[in-house]
Amino acid sequence: MNQPPKGAVLGHPIGHSKSPAMHNAAYAALGADMSYGAIDVDVPDLAGLLARVRSEGGWYGLSVTMPLKNAAVDLVDELTPVAAALGAVNTITATSPDGGPARLRGDNTDVAGIVNALLHAGAGERPRAAILGGGGTAVSAIAALAQLDAAAIHLFVRNPQKAAGTAAVAQTLGTAVELKAFAGAAQELAGYDIVISTLPPRGADAMAREFAAAAPAVPGALLLDVAYDPWPSVLGQAWEHAGGTVVAGIEMLLYQGVDQVRQFTAAAGFGTLDTEQLGGVINVMCDALGIPRRNPYDQNMAG
Repeated sequence: MNQPPKGAVLGHPIGHSKSPAMHNAAYAALGADMSYGAIDVDVPDLAGLLARVRSEGGWYGLSVTMPLKNAAVDLVDELTPVAAALGAVNTITATSPDGGPARLRGDNTDVAGIVNALLHAGAGERPRAAILGGGGTAVSAIAALAQLDAAAIHLFVRNPQKAAGTAAVAQTLGTAVELKAFAGAAQELAGYDIVISTLPPRGADAMAREFAAAAPAVPGALLLDVAYDPWPSVLGQAWEHAGGTVVAGIEMLLYQGVDQVRQFTAAAGFGTLDTEQLGGVINVMCDALGIPRRNPYDQNMAG
């Protein structure tokens, strides 16, 4: 009996990941016989795992999360233009058209995930934007804000030297980014239309308390906090109390996952999703994540 084609999310730690639930819900709704699990793997073991995926066959793709996004860039066979520009991979498709070892293609759907999460929340035109943190997700945030034609992008980082690579990516994208000291973020965030926190869970807690103590007002401003567990975050609560709109990181997870499902079903031989299938996929993925369903046809979705 043939085994269904395999996929998984890779990362370390990975036990908290919601990706298996939402991917498996999508494939079940599509009637696609595809399995999807989770594999705990750290950077030193990534090359070996990808070599096994190439050689053993039966894989359609992998979702890649921290701390593997940058390391995966040098371990795949080809990169999409966006993944190459960002130097970060969150999606790997495996195809073997000639029956030989699988060829691995790296992409980055985090950009579409951020764009669509912000559009769904009502992002306006030419926003002034701030990004907290300068790591792998920050480069995706820069690319997303460039797609939204941001009037200004300020990157708040603790160590400007470590963020130099992130700033260089912005130059590659033709986008101007100004580095700012993280220590001053709490006093400045009220001046932005969009704030994206790319910090790890609880990484913004101290700054959030400082922000709340200043009692700012941010009516209509959006905060996307990519750290969705635990939720609500301290930063999210402070932002909402100040009158802003909070976009949970799980919204980004949803929309980057929708793009992955598109790619993975094609790689597994189940074809291209039409508009009706896409609408059903989005809503069963919402169910799996425990967030409200939406009408995808009413949205100006990118990607």
